[in-house]
Amino acid sequence: MKLSKITILGLVLFTFFTACKKDDDTAEPIPDRDRSEVYAEDLVEIENFLETHYYNYEEFQNNSTYSDTSTSPVSNTENDTFEIEYFEITDTTPPGTLSLMDMLNNDPSVTSNVLKFKMVTDNQGIEYKLYYLVVREGLGSALHQLDRAIVSYKGILSDETSFDSSPLPFSFNLTALGAAPGVVPGFREGLISFKTAETFTEDTSDGTVVYHNHGIGAVFIPSGLGYFSAPVGNIPPYSPIFFNFNLIDRNDTDYDVDNIPSHLEDLNGNGNGFDEDTDGDNLSNFFDNDDDGDGVLTRDEDLEDTDLNVDSDGDGDPTNDRNGDGNPLNDDTDGDGIPNYLDADTVISRL
Repeated sequence: MKLSKITILGLVLFTFFTACKKDDDTAEPIPDRDRSEVYAEDLVEIENFLETHYYNYEEFQNNSTYSDTSTSPVSNTENDTFEIEYFEITDTTPPGTLSLMDMLNNDPSVTSNVLKFKMVTDNQGIEYKLYYLVVREGLGSALHQLDRAIVSYKGILSDETSFDSSPLPFSFNLTALGAAPGVVPGFREGLISFKTAETFTEDTSDGTVVYHNHGIGAVFIPSGLGYFSAPVGNIPPYSPIFFNFNLIDRNDTDYDVDNIPSHLEDLNGNGNGFDEDTDGDNLSNFFDNDDDGDGVLTRDEDLEDTDLNVDSDGDGDPTNDRNGDGNPLNDDTDGDGIPNYLDADTVISRL
């Protein structure tokens, strides 16, 4: 009798746990939180950090903002190795210390020791306020969102927990596309507000390289322009992330392998390569290997008038890089001011 009761009890428990397990297995994933609500919380968290922290700006101000690259060796290089450090404002903080928020100044003519912001709209139409700290803008080349950036950086959370860093220059695409990974949108939008190094010097005794007059800054990213609901490493879901960085250099990308650097396919120069689609095939020019849709690959429209129907390189293909300069940008066979690769009316004849 007792055994029967135990057996029945066991069957009941087995059925209960099996049912629970089945429910767990078929449980639907938790939906993402509302992006607007998360952004409102993130903005409070970011602005609280900016109001309650300062950085070591006096250390930066004690030296010349930029190195003197006209001298040999380059002089006044102290700020070329400057690193941002944050400190919480407490009762013992010296009076008159400026918080990060106290340094807010969106005047475009002010290019050092200033906090700025820009409004960035994500692909779901939500507009974010993106704060970024310009320690110095930099004197080298401007950066385009389709470039590959070379950066040293440190990533932290609002409690200053570090989640990633690369003290040595690291190269990555600014835009993620296809199999090419890129940085989160907030980091990209921060970086493109700076310029690369002007030059560098190398210590021949140990190979140490010092970059001069590169951009130095930080960006404070709402989770909607970061990883949002995805936990990454020790970054919790819905967490704002901050990056301190030195922008060292840039490289061209060529996503569609058409011999035109991707940033030059931003024809209207608005910084957004995604809104250029010459042939209307729903492929942005920088990811379209036949930009004008005339059936001739963009890289094969590198021709001069005198080269038509001439196999100058002897490979049996008279349409392949006839003038040999590898640049489709400078070829306009019919002289209408539109390069061949964007001109569907110019279809290169083949033998």
